Amino acid sequence: MKITKDMSIVEVVQKYPETAEVFMAFGMGCLGCAAARFENIAQGAGVHGIDVDQLITALNKKVEDK
Repeated sequence: MKITKDMSIVEVVQKYPETAEVFMAFGMGCLGCAAARFENIAQGAGVHGIDVDQLITALNKKVEDK
């Protein structure tokens, strides 16, 4: 796995821009918000009621499919 739940949301999107659509599909459309700069993926998923393990799997699949 390249992406982990401890990575910041902004860090992931900057490194892997194709992941933005995965975040959006999971209902995390706030990629530009201030919280996204400070929250890691687990924190952001928790706030949005998203299963972090499913999100991480989808993010890594997106990166691997590239």
